[in-house]
Amino acid sequence: MEFGFINALLLFLFIPLLIFIYHRYNSSKKESVLKFSSLKIIKKTDATKNTIRKHIPFVLVVIVLSLIIIALANPQIVSIGVEKGINLAIVLDGSESMAATDYTPTRLEAAKSGVTTLVTQISEKNNIGVVLFETGAGTISYLTPVKEKTLNSISSIKQGNGATAIGDGLSLGIDMVSSILDKKRVIVLLSDGIQNSGLVLPEQAIQYAINNNVQIHTIGIGSENPVYLRDDIYGEPQYAELDEITLKNISESTGGNYFKSLDEQTLNEILSNISSNMEYEKELSTISNWFIGSAIVILLLDIYIIYGRYRIAA
Repeated sequence: MEFGFINALLLFLFIPLLIFIYHRYNSSKKESVLKFSSLKIIKKTDATKNTIRKHIPFVLVVIVLSLIIIALANPQIVSIGVEKGINLAIVLDGSESMAATDYTPTRLEAAKSGVTTLVTQISEKNNIGVVLFETGAGTISYLTPVKEKTLNSISSIKQGNGATAIGDGLSLGIDMVSSILDKKRVIVLLSDGIQNSGLVLPEQAIQYAINNNVQIHTIGIGSENPVYLRDDIYGEPQYAELDEITLKNISESTGGNYFKSLDEQTLNEILSNISSNMEYEKELSTISNWFIGSAIVILLLDIYIIYGRYRIAA
């Protein structure tokens, strides 16, 4: 149970004061002098029982006040079977290094295949969008619950020849998942490279994610050793390397998880694991009316005890 206005519970501090005043009032009150016409009546009188019955109205008043205080705090519970769902942005690296063939047929094509499976497995109550980055970043598919649109957009992604702008891709993904309110905000980042382009540094993107309450899961795509890509204009060999330190920092700082993929099989397993263990925001429903209703019932009972057929004499 959660409370929408938990400070209202401080009103419970007045309950002990009320009990103290009631106790002082009864202690100082002089006992009434009763005259009995028969000793038999005195013998039949159960003093203890009468004492307990005498205090029942006050006890019920305390219970009513307690229920009202709880109602003012706006108690909320998770609605059974109701989930708000998530806004999920898939931020995919499309830079030149993703053309490496240590995955079948390439890293990018293996990532597209794995992401397609992820989208297929996720519930339609979720919104999914896709961001592609290399030297810069762009939106491939806007947030939508319609899987067909997302899947078509993913299949249309082509290999790029640019550098790696992880910060730009994340920033665009953060804007995307923050555009629709009242859902959990999650990003799955797939990259194999080191930030070497773009306007936004990974550290700036991390802070942006934290400020917008966005959780980022990162997947490092690469092999144990650097993979040869090509020779540059000077004849020097160029290799694709994986920056695990940055990817781990991104996920750990935003409450996500880091996964290292070594081939297309482990990549598919990672994405399948993410889809099956996705955490959802639960829909909270107020139950204040339950407490108000209970308070009314007990109050009516109290009135009946005081003024009804079996009323208690003071």
